[in-house]
Amino acid sequence: MKVHGLLLLDKPLGLSSNTALQKVKRLLGADKAGHGGTLDPMASGVLPLMFGEACKLAGAALTHDKAYEAEVCFGITTATDDVEGEVISRSDERPMREALLATLPRFMGVIQQVPPVYSALKVGGKAMYRHAREGAPVAAQPREVRVDVIELLDFDGERARLRIECGSGTYIRSIARDLGAALGCGAHLSGLRRTRVGQYRVQDAVTLDALLAEGPTAAQSHLHGLLALVAGWPLAALTDEQARRFAQGQAVPWQTPTNPNADLSSPLPTGPAIDAPEGQVAVLHAGRLAGLARQVPQPDGSVRLAPLRVIVADGS
Repeated sequence: MKVHGLLLLDKPLGLSSNTALQKVKRLLGADKAGHGGTLDPMASGVLPLMFGEACKLAGAALTHDKAYEAEVCFGITTATDDVEGEVISRSDERPMREALLATLPRFMGVIQQVPPVYSALKVGGKAMYRHAREGAPVAAQPREVRVDVIELLDFDGERARLRIECGSGTYIRSIARDLGAALGCGAHLSGLRRTRVGQYRVQDAVTLDALLAEGPTAAQSHLHGLLALVAGWPLAALTDEQARRFAQGQAVPWQTPTNPNADLSSPLPTGPAIDAPEGQVAVLHAGRLAGLARQVPQPDGSVRLAPLRVIVADGS
């Protein structure tokens, strides 16, 4: 049986995201698999894993805000800005709690951030970490990121534990590095746990140990259907004829469906006045996810749905 769907994994420390993915892929016997939002080996927490047709939705449906609990160690800077890198400098200086609290607001809101030298961001067609490993590190240009929450949870004079909620593309390692620089003592990220990706919470994730102990049949019960990846999206249901044309890559009119088998988890939009990311819509047929579409306004004021992703799975 083909495997399609989303599984929320609580990734353990010490494994790369891809290694964890491959272990679950083999357990489920899936043909195709991918993950959303890489976690470094030194980080744990919620890692969305997609299987089968769900992989087509990763880019569109998993560009969500994220939440973390981060541990920052002061007085030491590293080449990678985290605990796994070579130590670059040490300082005997340590911040006072009052100074730390006064500095944190600088990292709130829309800020300019330089990605770590060791990151997957590409410069000249090559990942920055590859440049660095080859002895020719390159510096990325500052870019705009968004931090909604940065809250001090605990501080013992050496290490601070922070709660951070941020937009996609924000590097927590860079926050740790820049926080240390702002306080004049240097710092690196010494621990990280991701607690949320969009609506997916670590409380709802399953550990790798539990999955492996349960075995393949029980592991299937942790799979969420394809509709879970577009929860909260605007929905449009297609008639049988529209679904056939959509599957062939043709744009179809956007109108209230007459198909009685449509099973919608939220009210169907009946016109173009919706608040959807980049005008995208989740398209259903007979209660199943048929794909993602882009709204295309027409000269007569109507709207057509142009296919972005076509889903061919047997179930949703």
